[in-house]
Amino acid sequence: MPNAILALNAGSSSIKFGLFEITDTPHRIARGEIGGIGTAPHFVARDAGGAIIGERRWPDASANHEALLGGLLEWIEAHLGQDTLVAVGHRVVHGGRDFTGPVRLDDKMLAALDLLTPLAPLHQPHSLSPVRALMAVKPGLPQVACFDTSFHHTLPAVATRFALPRAYEAEGIRRYGFHGLSYEYVAGALRRTAPWVASGRVIVAHLGNGASLCAMRDGISIDTTMGFTALDGLMMGTRCGTIDPGVILYMLQQKRLAAAEVETLLYQRSGLLGVSGLSSDMRVLLESSTTEAREAIELFVFRIAREAAALAGSLGGLDGFVFTAGIGEHAAEIRAAVCARLAWLGVAVSRAANTIHADRISTRESRVEVRVIPTDEEAMIVRHTLETI
Repeated sequence: MPNAILALNAGSSSIKFGLFEITDTPHRIARGEIGGIGTAPHFVARDAGGAIIGERRWPDASANHEALLGGLLEWIEAHLGQDTLVAVGHRVVHGGRDFTGPVRLDDKMLAALDLLTPLAPLHQPHSLSPVRALMAVKPGLPQVACFDTSFHHTLPAVATRFALPRAYEAEGIRRYGFHGLSYEYVAGALRRTAPWVASGRVIVAHLGNGASLCAMRDGISIDTTMGFTALDGLMMGTRCGTIDPGVILYMLQQKRLAAAEVETLLYQRSGLLGVSGLSSDMRVLLESSTTEAREAIELFVFRIAREAAALAGSLGGLDGFVFTAGIGEHAAEIRAAVCARLAWLGVAVSRAANTIHADRISTRESRVEVRVIPTDEEAMIVRHTLETI
């Protein structure tokens, strides 16, 4: 009988999942989310066509991960029928310096990953909570951690090092890069669909609520915009991206903000939301006629183009540019604006192809081939989980 693998991506108030049947080629048979964790927990599952095939609400806002994931497993077992859930793969944000690939999870491994929490205090605990819950609910079920940092372990030392005393680097203060599962998937998809581009110098733009760029040479990461944390680099939905450290000192010393207040400001109140004063959702901003919304969009595009130019310098030129993730895949206006700012690099986009979200949106005359590739981090998690178990 076919087996199945569950891919989990946990956040602060939700757990997204994908359920894959493993035959000759893994294929998704359901996807969904447990949302409202801590307030009004709500489970919903959809089939490949988007139809709802499972739904449940918990009346108790305090329902913990064990109760919620136990409910998810009950639904999965009923939905699979004669099939068997053989493993769970988790997106874990930080793998530090040592974890360069997926690992099988046990108590010892969990303890090692807990030690990385200071490197990602807002993300790592949420990544690991479902692991512990599933260990309690289903002790014998194999679980695998797939790290968002692993893809960037190919970065040269000069791209990871901060200009700080070396003692800090020895403690692990360096640039790591994130969105690695997405970049790994896109690199593989590009190699299948346009190998002549994949073998060259490519920038991939993962543009969503979290946003970053990755410079790849022959599908290998050599530079990226996120650094020590997922706060660095591009302007994002609610995160500011790269900022002068002196601004942080000013907030602490002159505005008398506590460290926790600064953290909240930079992670949750800045970015598109902070500049627009309206929303972190690009769809809302594109529909808005306010000056603040247009200025937020302009800054978002400006920062993408500016960082892309820097990565082109790291690559020594540019052969391909790929848009992916929510904004990158669906916002034609943003793609056009970014490419217009990169015209000096030889980027030329077909308005018609861009409008219909074609796979290739560059013109025949463009010196840089521009593509749109939907990302699939869940598929990458399943692939790594299969390799590990």
